[in-house]
Amino acid sequence: MTITPPPTPRRVVFDEPEFGDPRSLEPDDLDFDVSRETTLPKPARTRTLVIANQKGGVGKTTTAVNLATALAMGGLNVLVIDLDPQGNASTALGIEHHEGIQGTYEVLTANSPIETLIKRSPEARGLWVLPATIDLAGAEIGLVSTPARESRLLHALRSFNRKYRPDYVFIDCPPSLGLLTLNALVAAEEILIPIQCEYYALEGVSQLLRTINLVKGAMNDQLVLSTVLLTMYDGRTRLASQVAAEVREHFPAETLKAAIPRSVRVSEAPSYGQSVLTYHAASAGAQAYMEAAAELAARGAAMTEEEQSA
Repeated sequence: MTITPPPTPRRVVFDEPEFGDPRSLEPDDLDFDVSRETTLPKPARTRTLVIANQKGGVGKTTTAVNLATALAMGGLNVLVIDLDPQGNASTALGIEHHEGIQGTYEVLTANSPIETLIKRSPEARGLWVLPATIDLAGAEIGLVSTPARESRLLHALRSFNRKYRPDYVFIDCPPSLGLLTLNALVAAEEILIPIQCEYYALEGVSQLLRTINLVKGAMNDQLVLSTVLLTMYDGRTRLASQVAAEVREHFPAETLKAAIPRSVRVSEAPSYGQSVLTYHAASAGAQAYMEAAAELAARGAAMTEEEQSA
């Protein structure tokens, strides 16, 4: 099935007030005690999600890190594959990724088994990371003449999943549609697209969906767009509400109910090598990611029940 790109975003109506009641925006620090003890439903089989959007700054890595941590805190086994040469997901999950550390690069170029290179994250029990180093920047050139270069990650991940059966695998992609992202799209079964609640947000999604359709037709028939997450949502602005409404209209079934607000705590957390859930659990951003993770897990359990009944 071909995925229809969303319409070009319309300009916000400027003849109405830009800001609503400031009191309607949830404060960044919530005024109650927060418990992180949760139990989330397990999927019957591993769910592999690629987090992709070639537009930079939309919250791809932030989403990968915090959803993975929230699911692991809920008692699930989660693997994060850092496929971005900048290694930001590795940093945010407390994993070293300086020169000399082996990780995704060796998996793609030397067929190294994933299980020999993953590191346990201090963020949560059951959370593991395959780190990325700057060496990954040269992987696309090195893979050009390699047979089946677009499916190197697929074969490595299949082998890992058969042995260890994690509940979730998140693949964090660079902000481009090159060979690294192509490997992720071929290896995954589901796509999670973070969409920033700003004017140009939907333009990048259209190009991504065209690439997804090409991959589905040629290399991965199982790939589906299963999840859309609204990020950097500012409820005070009419523009954010309008973009959110357009996204929900075009992706009614895929868009999660939870929207991630703009949050200073979310931005600060990576500089301490932490997710926002361990850095400041009593923040609006942390609670939003917990809600999104719970909804993602519930959807996974519902999908499992549908498959069994079918």
